[in-house]
Amino acid sequence: MHILMTVNAAWNIWNFRRPLVEALSAVGHRITVLAPPDDSVTDLERIGCRFRPLEMSVKGLNPVEDLKLQRRLKRIFREEQPDAVLSFTIKNNIFGARAARAAGVPFVPNVTGLGTAFLSGGLLQAIAEQLYRRAFGKLPVVFFQNEDDRDLFLDRKLVRADQARLLPGSGIDLVRFAAAEMPSADAPPVFLMIARLLRDKGVMEFVEAARLIKARHPEARFQLLGATDSENRSAIDNATVEGWAAEGVVEYLGTTNDVRPAIAAASCVVLPSYREGAPRTLIEAAAMARPLIATDVPGCRAVVDTDVSGFLCEVRNSDSLATAMGRFLAHSADARTAMGEAGRAKMEREFDQALVVAAYREALMVLTGILYQSLPQNG
Repeated sequence: MHILMTVNAAWNIWNFRRPLVEALSAVGHRITVLAPPDDSVTDLERIGCRFRPLEMSVKGLNPVEDLKLQRRLKRIFREEQPDAVLSFTIKNNIFGARAARAAGVPFVPNVTGLGTAFLSGGLLQAIAEQLYRRAFGKLPVVFFQNEDDRDLFLDRKLVRADQARLLPGSGIDLVRFAAAEMPSADAPPVFLMIARLLRDKGVMEFVEAARLIKARHPEARFQLLGATDSENRSAIDNATVEGWAAEGVVEYLGTTNDVRPAIAAASCVVLPSYREGAPRTLIEAAAMARPLIATDVPGCRAVVDTDVSGFLCEVRNSDSLATAMGRFLAHSADARTAMGEAGRAKMEREFDQALVVAAYREALMVLTGILYQSLPQNG
């Protein structure tokens, strides 16, 4: 079977979908990745993917550019003639679904997040909802990464109950992200936040909470790991980050291709995001048996069992975040270890990547059946 995966950045496939790619390749499927190119293309080709570049604008709704994208996708789908298209990210989902229908190609979207247009309210949200309703209406399967997004689509009648399937995010490789021993109880506590440095990720709240905690616990350390993103409207610039580091409130660790050493060195992993699809960094940290602190918002709340594997705090509220950090610091070393172990057990039960692979295999079987049933029968 020839499977085409489309997304708004090649690194998304490499970072989040690699286990799915490898599992499908292992049983003989040919994988083509269709996305704007970046540094991950060589890595994708190394694991057997064929790469085809896609020209697209990832920001905002622009009717002219989006129509061009839909036509471009339709042409590519007709040229490639895949047995199925697996899609991720907003524009690839919406305009890919419309293009696939025109090209007669089976299509499976994965709603990894809703985007600012969908959540903005008013006319822009109404347009986004109508685009989703028309794009997804006749699809047999639509994947969601958390219950909140699925329920929202069902409530707005953007999908039907028989279409909607729930995934545990992208799943997690429990071997690669193995449980790690907690740092020494004698070492200063380390709160680690891994994210692109965007205001929407709650970076400002993390820094302000760090100031509040340091006033009472000057030994506590706060670390930021992730790229600055000058193209995003909520990006935090380098000068601001350097100022925080000079102040001594946070340590900026830059970027890395392997987050495991940073997670292993941390006492607690924090993500005060405003909304997530399925927060990869929290899932990775929990798999490595680290307690979590996250906002009580869609995506994040699904990963944290409150007071068992971590704490939830109010969104956009640095005082609430600092309170959760203080509760963590009040726990004994044994209690912190127990929280981490509970998080690891939750990942084993609910977020194993094998669950994601199995769901996609089932969806492909459904699509294959539909595809074959639509072909003329001999005799």
